Amino acid sequence: MEPQAPPSGLLALLRREAQHFFTLARSDRPWHMPIAAAAATGFPLLTGAYFGHMDYGQASSLGGLIFLYLSNTPLASRMVTLMVCAFGMTACYTLGVISHFVPVLMMPVLAGMAILVLMISRFYGLGMPGGLFFIMAASIGAYSPLGILDVPLFVGLVSMGGLLACLIAFFYSLYDLRTRPPGPVPERPSPSFDFLVFDPVVIGLFVGVSLALAQLFQLHNAYWVPVSCLAVIQGVSLRAVWNRQVHRLVGTALGLALAWGLLMLPLDPWSLSLIMMGLTLIIETLVVRHYAFAVVFITPLTILLVEAAQLGRGGSPALLIEARLFDTVLGCLVGLVGGYCLHSPRFRAIGRQALRRLIPERLLP
Repeated sequence: MEPQAPPSGLLALLRREAQHFFTLARSDRPWHMPIAAAAATGFPLLTGAYFGHMDYGQASSLGGLIFLYLSNTPLASRMVTLMVCAFGMTACYTLGVISHFVPVLMMPVLAGMAILVLMISRFYGLGMPGGLFFIMAASIGAYSPLGILDVPLFVGLVSMGGLLACLIAFFYSLYDLRTRPPGPVPERPSPSFDFLVFDPVVIGLFVGVSLALAQLFQLHNAYWVPVSCLAVIQGVSLRAVWNRQVHRLVGTALGLALAWGLLMLPLDPWSLSLIMMGLTLIIETLVVRHYAFAVVFITPLTILLVEAAQLGRGGSPALLIEARLFDTVLGCLVGLVGGYCLHSPRFRAIGRQALRRLIPERLLP
């Protein structure tokens, strides 16, 4: 008896999903920008390797991520944006580290920061990656195994990484502006209630819910849960949210396999630094073309950035890979539910009315 062919509707659905997944976007990013980004995040790692303190280099490299907010605008505009981003990154990391010492505050602090960061980034029209790296810095800080006397040192290291990224961005911009004309400074988006208040509040609450679930399940070092949730829920439509979830799950699964292979190598501080610089170079080349392909390399980069020092003290790569996979699934599922609510007309109508009652009229946009 011959097997029945699947329904044509299922074939059409699978074909449509495959088309969405394998579509490559055009890129107008110059080839030298990823090289400068790798330098901004890699130089602190090389410095840490030289002095035998990779944990210091990893903290400074986190601050160097603000280079990724460099835009094709006039020099004054791009430098002001980066310096404000450097301050924001340091502030988010600091608050995250402080919440580490009072675990019951971790969820409200991270949710509140997500709301505030999204409001500010939307008000000033901050481009991609938006508030993602600020929340990632806060989440990593919240799960950093620091003593209370180490806080000023590591906050200073993150701020120094941001300062180095600003210096690299300045000299890179002098070269970049000689090779191509700057684009106009984007106009600020319309300050509507939904755009500036309702959406950030909903997104921030679901980021907090994802962290609360991670704490409920007693997940160890679950910094990747709120980051995955935020990355998925920020889609501009429900279709975009679904695409983000699929891309992140598939990319993370492949990225964890790559991370496992890298962690099995006999890595020393110098090779670790060079590998992370190479991963940054690949990510910044791919991320504007295909999100899932970039996530394949984002996953091992984040694991190496946050947990390489712990692995060097006897951590198990297999247990780490398993934990990060569960973190990603949990974060993506919460992000998908949040995205569905965010794009549901009924939920928006009820939530908008309730939120307006809580906010004084004089503060509404």
